[in-house]
Amino acid sequence: MENATAVPNKVVPAADAASAAKRPGGHGTSRRPRRSRRGRQLHGGPLVYVILGFATLLSILPFYWSIVAATRSNADINHVPPPFTPGGNLLANFDKALDEADIVQALINSTIVSVTVAAGTVVCSTLAGFAFAKLRFRGRGILLGFTVATMMIPPQLGLIPLFMIMAELEWVNQLQAVILPTLVTAFGVFFMRQYLMEALPDELIEAGRVDGASYARIFWSIVVPIARPAMAVLGLLTFMTTWNDFFWPIIALSSSNPTVQVAINSLGGGYVHDQSIILAGTLLGTLPVLIVFGLLGRQIVGGIMQGAVKG
Repeated sequence: MENATAVPNKVVPAADAASAAKRPGGHGTSRRPRRSRRGRQLHGGPLVYVILGFATLLSILPFYWSIVAATRSNADINHVPPPFTPGGNLLANFDKALDEADIVQALINSTIVSVTVAAGTVVCSTLAGFAFAKLRFRGRGILLGFTVATMMIPPQLGLIPLFMIMAELEWVNQLQAVILPTLVTAFGVFFMRQYLMEALPDELIEAGRVDGASYARIFWSIVVPIARPAMAVLGLLTFMTTWNDFFWPIIALSSSNPTVQVAINSLGGGYVHDQSIILAGTLLGTLPVLIVFGLLGRQIVGGIMQGAVKG
């Protein structure tokens, strides 16, 4: 009887086992198995790192110059060549900026507006995105096309009728005038719809319906946990966009009840604009955004990467 080599669940003849060991990749060979291409980590060459470092330097340079200008006097900024190191006038410039405009009230107003708009946009866009992505109802394609088409309309075309509506409601110079018109966006609806189309399996919704769950329960227990990465990304983008918005707030609000951008617009006035005061106020208005991104940046980047990985 021919000798045999035992392996789990089957018996292989000794001759076959020996021949398999001689083949490339067979058992017993000293060669390491090749790593799958999906799990292989890509590394860039030196040129890639040089380009990335140069792009990072270009991105940081304007912010660094704002810090330098905020710590200098207006005469120092206009000197040729200009200084490239911070000075010692930061606190004095902050005091002048706070005297010329109500920066503290502007920071409070911008926080209220940005947080409210971001939360409303995330909730409304997730609800609408779920409906457009997974629910079947008459006119779904037409409504989605109409929603996307509104992104092609320049916002400047709606300023006059929008201001007339706010004046009719007596909301001019009040925060709700800049909150309600941007409480939901077509971009947010389309963004969440595209994410849920790929990330939310139809089988989960069908299983929830079989178990007797309503659509509200399905949304809260199934859709929200899956959509959380995209909701975080949309929330941060909306917060930053609303915080930096200037065009509509300068029309709907005044210097007595401003947001940050409206308050900065009133800084450094006079025959010669004091750029050091303007950039000191700009630095004050930028700090909250940097703090928010510093606290939530890792979660946002993780959400973007999680949404990009499939399979």
